[in-house]
Amino acid sequence: MKITFVRHTAVDVEPGICYGRTDVPLKQTFPEEAAKAREAILTAMESNGEPFDAVFRSPLSRCRLLADACGYEDAIPDERLLEMNFGEWEMQRYDDIKDTRLQEWFDDWLHVSPPGGESFLDQNMRVRSFLDDMKKSGKENILVFTHAGIMMNVMLILGMASKERLFDSQPPYGGLLTVEV
Repeated sequence: MKITFVRHTAVDVEPGICYGRTDVPLKQTFPEEAAKAREAILTAMESNGEPFDAVFRSPLSRCRLLADACGYEDAIPDERLLEMNFGEWEMQRYDDIKDTRLQEWFDDWLHVSPPGGESFLDQNMRVRSFLDDMKKSGKENILVFTHAGIMMNVMLILGMASKERLFDSQPPYGGLLTVEV
């Protein structure tokens, strides 16, 4: 089974802001970025040799809007495809977060959860659940509109990147990742 993951396009959030699950707006360049993503998706579909037999998306608007712009208005929302929940840190500047756990999180982002949020491994469990369900679905070619955190978890789960090099492998806005599961 092949799954093609698509990261949403660029968000209109000031650099240095901690956002994850917050439903943030997209940049004004969305139409151009969405057109490029659509072309990349068509190319991926052609290289797979078959159309997508299932399309899923994160419930956040940045993924819904991209799915719609790419012609997949009926993409199925799935909570497991949400970006990481940063809890009390959401929409704060990293430099302004006074929580002593911030340094703990920087030192061990895999296991430490922001207050009221989730750890990377919590998100990893959601991604594993999604992948397990896709394996059981009988589908052969799946398209997913989602977030960098989900895509990095997929790379970690499938051994495509080590945890030490994971952030170097972060997909760009509008980028695709096609995997065999």
